This record gives sequence, C-alpha cells and structure tokens, in this order.
Amino acid sequence: MLHAIFGLNQDFHILVVDDGSPDGTAQIVKDLQDQFKGQLFIEERTGKLGLGTAYIHGFKWALKNNYNFIFEIDADFSHDPADLSRLYDACKNQGADLAIGSRYVKGGGVVNWPGNRIALSKGASIYTRIITWMPVRDPTAGFMCYKKEVLETINLDKIPFAGYAFQIAMKFTAWKLGFTIKEFPIIFKDRIYGMSKMNKGIVKEGILGVLKLRWNSWFTRYRRDKKPQASGNDSGQNIPQNEVLAETK
Repeated sequence: MLHAIFGLNQDFHILVVDDGSPDGTAQIVKDLQDQFKGQLFIEERTGKLGLGTAYIHGFKWALKNNYNFIFEIDADFSHDPADLSRLYDACKNQGADLAIGSRYVKGGGVVNWPGNRIALSKGASIYTRIITWMPVRDPTAGFMCYKKEVLETINLDKIPFAGYAFQIAMKFTAWKLGFTIKEFPIIFKDRIYGMSKMNKGIVKEGILGVLKLRWNSWFTRYRRDKKPQASGNDSGQNIPQNEVLAETK
C-alpha cells in the first residue's frame, strides 16, 4: 500500500498508527522511512486501543502538523489508491468539506464479497439512515477525505465509539455541524491481504451504537470550544506544512 500510494507521484504523505502489531508492521514502516524521507511517518502505541482511537490519534497528529486535507484509506487494497486524487479534488475544488468514497451511490459497487456480507452492509446503511436521518448512503464507509476545518471543529474527545461505529459517528457529527458532505462512487473490492475482523460484537456495536448516537445527539455538544494551535512535530522530523496526508489503517 505504501508503494502504491507513493507511486501516484501526487505528494501524498502517509501516517501509520501502529498498536503493537505482532506482524512487524512498525519495523517494516521504519525500514522504508529512509526511502520515503519526509513523506512516511509512524506513531506507535501500546496495546490494542481500538480503530476509533487510532484514527483520533492520527487526526490530532495531522492537525498539529497543519495538514489541510486528511484521508482515511483501508490498507488491504479494498480501496483503490488511485481514487485518492478524486476525493482530494472533491474537497479542493468541488466544495466538499467531507468527501466519501461510496459503494452505494450510482456508479459504485462491491466486488467479490459474499452475498451475506453485502446484505449486512446494505442493511446497516439503510438502518443507519432511518435512525439518524443522515443523508449519507454509505455511512459505514472508511474511504474519506476531510478538510482540516472539519476535524478542527469536531470535539474528537467526545466521539463515543472505539470500533467500527466510529465511522458512522464521524459522518453524523460532521453533518450535525453543518459541513458539506459529498459521496463519490467507488468500486470496493474484497480484501487482497489479511482477514476481516467482522464479528458479532461489531454488529452489536453498530446496531446499539446508532441508537445511542441518535439519542445522545439531543444532549451532546459536538463543537470544539476553540481551534488547536499547530505546534510543529514533537518527534523533530522535518514535515513540509500544508501537504496532503493519507492515513492508512
């Protein structure tokens, strides 16, 4: 994935947040940092702290280092890295504050997924839209581009989920705050590498989490009180400012 994104030659930067992966992810990234000097960064954390907290850690790192556009992309090639430029253009030139690579708008789709996974995913999308009234056809999507103003405004510490419901909560919060959300069609392919983490616990979190999200929306303050100040990079690395960050998980 790192080679594929850097091979686009579009000045993307990549942050990998590693929670002590037993497969040697951190060392692989470190071994490649000399090859991609000033473009590839790693943040290491202790223990499995959850998908959502990893994203929040990455978002805060991106804001601290003054990136204007922050991406999410699965690192298993379910998402086509070539589509990063489309999401970037949507936020840069087409008025989107949050651009979503969507499986469920016209022109989008899913390849090589079993029927039960497609039914589960589409069912979750319909269920989420009914409960939240959010006009996003693919609320569980994990392929996105945020303008930094979105992440600066959201009170990230108030996002309530650490698992996959985090994706829904971020979109819901951006929508509640009045940001412009646009979906663009992508073809989602079943993962080339690795194994799915989908289990009953994730499904339960999604079902109950959406109900909790809707209920709490009546009482929750989503807006951050003030914007964080960019303070440079504590690691001492020289990071060019205002570049594009692609965050892989």
